[in-house]
Parts: sequence; structure tokens; C-alpha cells
Amino acid sequence: MREAGAWLRRRAENVAAAMLAVMFAAFIVQIVFRYFFNFPVGWASELTVVMWLWLVLWGAAFVVKESEEIRVDLLSEAVSPRARIAMGIITASALVILYAASLPATYSYVAFMKVESSSYLKIRMDGLFSIYLVFLVAIIARYLWMLWHLLRGREPGEADRTKTGSGL
Repeated sequence: MREAGAWLRRRAENVAAAMLAVMFAAFIVQIVFRYFFNFPVGWASELTVVMWLWLVLWGAAFVVKESEEIRVDLLSEAVSPRARIAMGIITASALVILYAASLPATYSYVAFMKVESSSYLKIRMDGLFSIYLVFLVAIIARYLWMLWHLLRGREPGEADRTKTGSGL
């Protein structure tokens, strides 16, 4: 099971890298056409924005590990392991409840947006915004998994202070 998860994670990283490459290429095309040919192309700007939106939400849903999330751990590091577990349970429960409560309205909004399309690329807005639904479901699943471990008494992973500022 771990091997399958690792394989899926690498594929998610590949998708994110591809989105970053498309975004960078569109950005370069936009610069070249605007400043060298004095002919601004709107589709390149639109593609850059679309790729940025998808990259951020895809990465947050499937690429960024829990240990890599930004945390303010001044309070959690000052309490006992049992209190850390309790704080984790409260946080994970609140996030699952809030994200799950927002799911029906989010789906309704995304479905409603099928009547709109982007200006240059004519991408239907429901397809464009569907990544947020994917993000919501992935985050709910992630925090349910974390909640399951916390309820079984497994303490949340401590932050590695040696890697805090290094990005590793």
C-alpha cells in the first residue's frame, strides 16, 4: 500500500511540474509577444493564471505533506503530548466539519458556472473551478485520516527544527 501511495505521490508531483512548465512557457510567450513584437496576447496571460490556480490547489491537495505545511507551533510545542493530541483532534474535527459543510454550496456554485467561459481560451468555468472541489475532497480525506490516527492516540508529528527554514 505504501508503494502505491508513493507512486501516486510521484505522479502528482509530475502533474504539478507539468503545470509549472506550462505556466512558465506561457509567461515567456507573453513577454516575447508583448515586448518584442508589441503584440500582447491575452491567451498567454489567461493560461498563466489558470495554471497558477490549478498548481496551487493541486499542490496543496496532493503534493505538500502535512509536515511541510506552515504551522504556528508555539502553543503546541509548549504543552504535553496528550494536550497536543487533544488540540489536533479539535483542529482536525473543525476542519473536516467546515470543509464538509462548504461542499454542497461549492458544488452548486461550480455547477452553476458551466454557463460562463474564460475570455480567450473559452475554458468553461465549471471545469476551471472544479479543481477546488478536488482540493476540498482531498483535504477532507487527509484530515479524516489524521483524525483517525489522533483518536487512536498517535501524536501528531513534531516539526523538525533543523529543517524549518531550509525548505526540505
